[in-house]
Order: sequence, then structure tokens, then C-alpha cells
Amino acid sequence: MSALSDQLVTFAILAYLVAMISHAVEFALGNARKVVAAAPARELVGAGVGGAGGTLDEPAAPAAPPRPDRSAERAATAGRIAAWLTVLGAALHLGAVVTRGIAAERMPWGNMYEFVLTVTWIGVAAWLVVLWKQPSLRRLGLFLTLVMVLLLAFAELKLYVQVVPLMPALQSYWFIIHVSTIIFSSGIFLLGVVPAAAYLMRAGWEQGRRSFPYTLARRLPAAAGLERLTFTLHAFAFPIFTFAVIAGAIWAEAAWGRAWGWDPKETWAFISWVVYAGYLHARATPSVKRNVATWIAVVGFLTVLMNLFGVNFFFTGLHSYAGV
Repeated sequence: MSALSDQLVTFAILAYLVAMISHAVEFALGNARKVVAAAPARELVGAGVGGAGGTLDEPAAPAAPPRPDRSAERAATAGRIAAWLTVLGAALHLGAVVTRGIAAERMPWGNMYEFVLTVTWIGVAAWLVVLWKQPSLRRLGLFLTLVMVLLLAFAELKLYVQVVPLMPALQSYWFIIHVSTIIFSSGIFLLGVVPAAAYLMRAGWEQGRRSFPYTLARRLPAAAGLERLTFTLHAFAFPIFTFAVIAGAIWAEAAWGRAWGWDPKETWAFISWVVYAGYLHARATPSVKRNVATWIAVVGFLTVLMNLFGVNFFFTGLHSYAGV
């Protein structure tokens, strides 16, 4: 089962990669369906109405129907292919997570590799739900699949470890409660940073900025819709993340005799909570510009990455379960 999980991860990365390329094709070929002007109808010949010495007017040829732009059709086809490849990648990805858990005979969250594997799947699954609800946002899939390819490739190359039993310190029902909610909220935050970054680029484009990276946003959906999606995802994930932090404190009290000890992992979790709370507060404050609030959301995800990678690589503490 462990070998099957590894193979499924590889196939999932390939599916996401081809999906990303298909999205790039859609992105490059154009924005909306265009029409090519039809050839002008033939003008009337003669001016008579018939009768002696007159000729009947030659009827005008019927106007040809407008022809859809072939590049727009190809773009739409590439986009649909990309969406279905993302579905395929998500199915393979889920299979990798499940088979990893079967091989380990536990929930597959016991080390950093398994954590990243599951968080990225949550992000993709949430994206497919968003895409089903709002198909007009499909072009965001280019950036989402790019993030998936990078994170999964990094996990495979740098974080991979063999399946091992769960550490004794993690053998508790709180493991499922705390880690599952952290994973779920982190996956939504992972998805949320995509429209956040896209909004910042698109807003700059709509304000007349034509330098890189704003040019990447030329064919993205309107900035207002991207900003609303950013807020919706973060407002949904934040209460779950809050519960996860509280559950972790309760577990720490039961396991170590103290609810909070400013362990590096705990400290950065608190920093993430403060930053995301700041984003939601800024978003609800009319005097704060939307791009300022969105930057706070981006910073929040950077703190999540620091908690996931930086703390595990550069610090040691009671939460040192990375396995690398």
C-alpha cells in the first residue's frame, strides 16, 4: 500500500501538471468568446421595380451568421480539459492519502510529508467545490494547479519518509480532533491565498498598471469577485482554525500539564491566528482599503508556511514531529 501511495502521488502531480498546462493554453488564447464579422451582403443591383424597360432588383444575399472565434473555442476546450484533469488529479491524490493511511494503519497525518499531502488535497477539493459553484472563476485554476505541483513536488523530493507507526505522544483521540481541524483550515487558507494574490494583480490591472505581474491578471475575473471569494474562504476557515488552536491547548494540558507554553509551533500558530483575525477585522472596517486587507491575508498564509516548514526545519520543541 505504501508503494501504491507513492505511485498515486506521482500520477497526481502529473495530472496537475498537465492541467496547469491546459489552463495556461486557455489563459493565452483569449478572454471571452468573440465573433468574426460576416462578409457584407451584396448591394442591390439596379433601382427599378420592374416593368417596361426596367429590371428587377437583384435580392441581397442573406447575411452570413457571425462565426465564433476559433481561438476562443480552443481556449474553452482547454479550460474544460484542465478542469477534468484537476478532478482526475484530486481522485489520484485522495487515493494516495487513503492508501498511505491504510499502510500506516492510522490517520495519515503523522509527519510533515503526510500533513502536506493531506492539506494540498483539501485545497484542491475545496477548489473543485468553488469551481462547481462559480464556473466563471475557472482561470484561477492555473495558479491553483501551479501551487499544487510545487508543494507536492517539494513534499516528494524533500519531505518524504517511509511509513512508520505513530509516535506515542500522538496516540490520542485529540490527535484526530486537533490535527484534522488544523489540516482542514490550512487547506482552505491555501486555497484562499490564490484569489487573494489574483485580486491584488487584477486590481492593479484595473487601475491601469501594465507592468509585471499585473499583466498576468489581464484575463482574470473582475477584482471585486476575487476579493469576495478571498473573504468568503477566510471567513469560513478562521473559526475552524480557532477551534483547532483551542483543541491543541486542551490536548497540551492533558498531555504535558500545561495548556500553553510558547513552544515554537504554538507561538507561530498564535501569530497566524492574530494575523488572520486582523485580516477579518480590516475587511470589516470600511476605512481600510480592500487591497490593504488582502495583503494581510497573504501575510497570514506566509505565517502558516513558516509554521509548517520554518519551525520544523529551524526550531526544536515539543511539536517536532516532522520526521525529516
